[in-house]
Amino acid sequence: MKVRVNVVLKEGVLDPQGKAIGHALDVLGFHGLGEVRVGKTIEVDVPTENEEAAVAQGEAMARALLANLVIEDFSAEVVA
Repeated sequence: MKVRVNVVLKEGVLDPQGKAIGHALDVLGFHGLGEVRVGKTIEVDVPTENEEAAVAQGEAMARALLANLVIEDFSAEVVA
């Protein structure tokens, strides 16, 4: 079963990469955009057919390695 873990910076944490992308989009003519934030997505095939177990494993991986819990939030979901 495939699990997708999305990791994003917590609110209030500066996102210089997002700022740079937001500026570049403005230069390219995409005016009036709000704040741009950058995150990462990790997809992992886990050896289970149980959705709850797959999500729990994705969350455990995020806590152990994939996310820096001091500055990042995460979510895990099963994908088709």
